[in-house]
Amino acid sequence: MTENAPASDVMVKAEGIHKLFGRLHILRGIDLEVRSGQVMCVIGPSGSGKSTFLRCINHLEKIDSGRLWVDGHLVGYRQRGDKLHEMRESEVAAQRRDIGMVFQRFNLFPHMTALQNIMEAPIRVKGESRQVVRERALKLLDRVGLSEKVDSYPSQLSGGQQQRVAIARALAMEPKLMLFDEPTSALDPELVGDVLDVMRQLAVDGMTMVVVTHEMGFAREVGDSLVFMDEGVVVEEGDPREVLTDPQHRRTQDFLSKVL
Repeated sequence: MTENAPASDVMVKAEGIHKLFGRLHILRGIDLEVRSGQVMCVIGPSGSGKSTFLRCINHLEKIDSGRLWVDGHLVGYRQRGDKLHEMRESEVAAQRRDIGMVFQRFNLFPHMTALQNIMEAPIRVKGESRQVVRERALKLLDRVGLSEKVDSYPSQLSGGQQQRVAIARALAMEPKLMLFDEPTSALDPELVGDVLDVMRQLAVDGMTMVVVTHEMGFAREVGDSLVFMDEGVVVEEGDPREVLTDPQHRRTQDFLSKVL
């Protein structure tokens, strides 16, 4: 464990996270904790820094200052004394194996079947045997309700089905943490429910999840904590049912009045 690393039951700890894109100050000192087995839902207006923060957790975006730990390990950096030294890309890639991420767009390989999409990373990245990975992939397809789509290509699947394959693909790496970046925002409304059902079951199974979402019903029902972000800061954080029914900050009240 690195110096001042969080307690072992904390899966994600962010301290003073700042992120700039040129002159744009996207994240302005984010402090958050996600405990193991917890589902944290993050809401807020477009451009508030939600997706950027998610991408910082697995070092797809490099932070400009602060500290981020996942499961007790600094993400992207090694600390010597009071200085941070950036890890090599291969070391960062090794850290990412424990962090699954599901994007708005499904990003499936179009030339591979659903089964092949799920099998690809464990075989190539982790070097696991094809037979072991195939058995796990078949179970995951069944878990997301798509056991009959084993040999279907992405072009033969609906958006909701593609997103469920993308979730299964992330789970195939057996991650400790799952990040969801507005996983239903690109879907037709009637397809949203199936994806949310898969995510609900993941929560029941104890998966630690950080979910950027516009689905307030999901946040209320499944979330253990709800974070409202605006202009790169955490404005309000608390029990989802309390925040959604009795927000304390005017900015949260204004936002929820428009979306609820």
